[in-house]
Amino acid sequence: MSAAAGTRRRFVVGAALLPFVRTARADELLSFDTLYKSVGVLGIQYSERALALRGQPVRMRGYMAPPLKPESRFFVLTREPVAVCPFCASDAEWPVDIVVVYLRDTLAPVDFNRRVEASGRLEIGSRTDPTTGFVSQVRLVDAQVHEAGR
Repeated sequence: MSAAAGTRRRFVVGAALLPFVRTARADELLSFDTLYKSVGVLGIQYSERALALRGQPVRMRGYMAPPLKPESRFFVLTREPVAVCPFCASDAEWPVDIVVVYLRDTLAPVDFNRRVEASGRLEIGSRTDPTTGFVSQVRLVDAQVHEAGR
């Protein structure tokens, strides 16, 4: 085999791997099912996967719960569509199928039964928002939202 053919073969193999490399670097898709190891009398235990992704960019798909006001910089992402906002008073009442999304920019509400995808940095652990008093266990921060494919 000539040197030129060997170089060409390496280039072709390298080019074939480019789509895989881009996919591997994309934000991890995290589902509601993979956030927790268990939730019960011992409290909330996050999954190993969620703990490993803490502070990393992730994507989650779900539904935008109706916000408190028409345009906001945060909303609640839910596993299933809900017609009312699922705000909680304490950690003890925290439902495992919601995530608070703090947006990079203000966003007008999306119809509650349209699936969206939120991309942001994953935060986990109990936190009370100083402005709203809303208690959360899981958050996406500096997030952006777009319509999700099925």
